[in-house]
Amino acid sequence: MRDEKRAAGKSAAVRGRDPNPHGESLSGRQKRFLAVAGALLLVVIAGVSVWAARDPGSYGRSGNGCVNVTMPSTTGGGLMHACGADAQAMCRRARNGHDTLARLTRQQCRLAGL
Repeated sequence: MRDEKRAAGKSAAVRGRDPNPHGESLSGRQKRFLAVAGALLLVVIAGVSVWAARDPGSYGRSGNGCVNVTMPSTTGGGLMHACGADAQAMCRRARNGHDTLARLTRQQCRLAGL
């Protein structure tokens, strides 16, 4: 008798993380909710993807007297941006340098027409 109570108590107490222990299917309302949530998620992902592909950001390509240089950094990549007199000074420093940053900057200076 004691073993039967222990076995019955164990099976009821140890259920794990099964959200649907009896194999019941979702109701129509739950299915509609999941379908709408999934559709909204797809719309948001598609919208973000299109936006990211079409908008290069506030610092686009080098040009019109502005220089944008993406350089390797300890946190992945760094961005150097300069326009006007600052861009000209950056390009002058790059002409005299022989390191990787100078090489990357010279290339962007040519694109900017400096």
